[in-house]
Amino acid sequence: MISLTRRRLLGQAANLAGALAAGVHVGKAARPAPNRLRVVIAGAHPDDPETGCGGTIAGLSDVGHEVVILYLTRGERGIKGKTFEEAGRIRTAEAQKACQILKARPVFAGQVNGKVEVNYARYDEFLNLLQGEQPDVVFTHWPIDTHEDHRATSLLVYDAWLRMERKFALYYFEVMTGSQTSQFSPTHYVDITATEARKRAACFAHASQNPEEFYAVHDQMNRCRGMEIRAKYAEAFIHHSQSPEVALPA
Repeated sequence: MISLTRRRLLGQAANLAGALAAGVHVGKAARPAPNRLRVVIAGAHPDDPETGCGGTIAGLSDVGHEVVILYLTRGERGIKGKTFEEAGRIRTAEAQKACQILKARPVFAGQVNGKVEVNYARYDEFLNLLQGEQPDVVFTHWPIDTHEDHRATSLLVYDAWLRMERKFALYYFEVMTGSQTSQFSPTHYVDITATEARKRAACFAHASQNPEEFYAVHDQMNRCRGMEIRAKYAEAFIHHSQSPEVALPA
């Protein structure tokens, strides 16, 4: 195991930015990426992908990559006083609006918030869904998380990655670090200074979830991760070292 000092980390970040500017892919496991990547962002609920990596999504879609936001559920348990059906309709519409802002295609995996299952049948179901998308890159929840649905999504993605012979690049994102995601030590950063406004707009599209409250936490995270690479705003990720690596937006 190699420990990353701050000086070494900043040096690697600078090297990464320079390599990306030159169109070079970096990392021991790097592989040539196609001109247009198929990217899947797998989150448990509407607003999870947007908060975890909305700035990166915007950056990827802006340069022509195909981005799919895959929601495990429609957030059916997420609005107090609403039935699961009512909440699902509202949050689906919010997710679709957020995807329009980020220029991504929404896909729903068919599970229900509050009734999420992880079993052999669900593993097969999720595998079939991901195989249909044929991703080059997948971003999903870090598995050490207080929310059971976040953990379930991460496990479903990991199982599909194994059964698809580890062919796609696998990255983990963080949400509400400190209260939900824990023990998250980034390997990669993306400067989202140019796309933070769209990330914010996509998060605020989830009006039923009190975005003024939850985005304040993510604003702090964006700024903190930005300080770590000497940018105004950044998002951080953990790359699975046994997966391929592709160049993320500079």
